[in-house]
Amino acid sequence: MSAAARPDFTPFSAQLTGSLDQISKMIEDNARMVDLIQEVALGLTNAANTLLGVTGKYVGMGDDVLNTLLPVLRNLPIVPENVMDMLDGLEGMTRKLVDNQEGTAKTLTEVHSSLSTGDVSKLQAHAAELQQLSKTLTSILPK
Repeated sequence: MSAAARPDFTPFSAQLTGSLDQISKMIEDNARMVDLIQEVALGLTNAANTLLGVTGKYVGMGDDVLNTLLPVLRNLPIVPENVMDMLDGLEGMTRKLVDNQEGTAKTLTEVHSSLSTGDVSKLQAHAAELQQLSKTLTSILPK
């Protein structure tokens, strides 16, 4: 196009090229931070999975003990009612933890896999699961 034939406006293509250049620069400038966040998230899912395994083992053992003792203790008139209430509450808590362990492990494994492969769409799909998982675990905690 000759100088006389150029339009009196800024072409969209020029603006888009500038925007894409800015986006590319931002990605380059923040690449290490994004990669570090991914590494930390992978470490956190590994730690959470390990913690789940450890607590699952001991919570399961506690649940088994309570399931064995509670029927016996309920029939003993010497056990105070407040102790039975506390043990019933503890049994309910251990039961909820045991019941949620499989789903929690599955979610953590899938999130770890998504982080490892950089699959953003799968991470987005698991975001709601993680929020629900946090709510469930928080609801189990004694107040």
